[in-house]
Amino acid sequence: MDIHVLWTVIAVVIAVVAIGILAVAAWQRKNAAKDDTAQTVPDEKAETAEQIESEQSEPEIEQPKSETAEPTVDEPSASASLDTPEDGSTRMQRLRSRLAKSANPFGKALFNILTRDNLSEADWEEVEDTLLLADVGTDTSMDIVEELRRNARVVDANDANAIRSLLRTQLLHAVNTDKNGNAYNRDLELMKSAQTVEPHVLMMVGVNGSGKTTTTGKLARLLIGEGYEKIVLGAADTFRAAAADQLQTWGDRVGVKVVRSDKEGADPASVAFEAAEVAQNDSAQVLIVDTAGRLQNKANLMDELGKIRRVVEKRVPVGEVLLVLDATTGQNGMTQAKVFAEAIGITGIVLTKLDGSAKGGIVISVQRELGVPVKFVGLGEGPDDLSRFDAEGFVDGILGA
Repeated sequence: MDIHVLWTVIAVVIAVVAIGILAVAAWQRKNAAKDDTAQTVPDEKAETAEQIESEQSEPEIEQPKSETAEPTVDEPSASASLDTPEDGSTRMQRLRSRLAKSANPFGKALFNILTRDNLSEADWEEVEDTLLLADVGTDTSMDIVEELRRNARVVDANDANAIRSLLRTQLLHAVNTDKNGNAYNRDLELMKSAQTVEPHVLMMVGVNGSGKTTTTGKLARLLIGEGYEKIVLGAADTFRAAAADQLQTWGDRVGVKVVRSDKEGADPASVAFEAAEVAQNDSAQVLIVDTAGRLQNKANLMDELGKIRRVVEKRVPVGEVLLVLDATTGQNGMTQAKVFAEAIGITGIVLTKLDGSAKGGIVISVQRELGVPVKFVGLGEGPDDLSRFDAEGFVDGILGA
């Protein structure tokens, strides 16, 4: 082959290859440019969405807290028909009747022992055992037995009425006096005057399960039945989901305002403070504040109760701290009672579930241990089954009189 022809062929091949390389390079640059454009556009859109979300959320940051997080005042419905609570006299009659029919009327057992002929040492030991089994307490049981033995010498054992009178006198003394012989004052110094400026504040304390929230609602109902018209309830037990709803139901039934938070776990002290403010502004006669019965530990619970009391007293003084205690727990409940008494100070006791399986002697022992009187007793599950404590009615009930 001619040398010139050969070089011509080589030059053509090189030219074709060079053109191919340039074409491939141009195609790659074009695709790369498309990818860059595709990647840039979503980033710009994302940035725009973030800006829009930020711009939309900025006004919300400037808004006040949601109203559901703050305490609210739930007014009773004007159209709702209200219950008419029982008055005090019928409640006390029911107390006496139920105690007489209860499973543990220890007064009857004592009466049966004391009417035996020629009481022996074994009989007196049985008297003391009966008192102990009724949760009267060791020291008080010994005091009662000693007084009974002293007075039984001058009483005709065959005279049932004389024996009953003797026993009644001793039990009344044990119920009505502290261990130093001082008489208890069971009154609540509630102010019924329409001109009263400051409401009387009651704090309800106690462990969960004692019936504290139910007792708070029943107490408002009892006071309505006694003629108090302006009552406010504070639902400061915010750690139990159903507590505020439960208290709201009680308030609605008797036309009582309830201050509550719709947010579970809200600050109890804030609710209590708002309740005090509402009660003061409304010139309410009574404010009853329900509190939590359980937190992470005992120290936290007592700190929270102390805080509630302090914030309420920035508005109005707390007149009563009532400990709600389940009477069926007997001496086991005494430990719980002492914790509250030492931490926050209590002015009175509400014994729930006193009818039925409760041992009536807990009335005597809890008073002697804590140095404060039983002021109210729970008689059952009904809405009016809460009564002011009446010592004579109680003793006559356990004696079956």
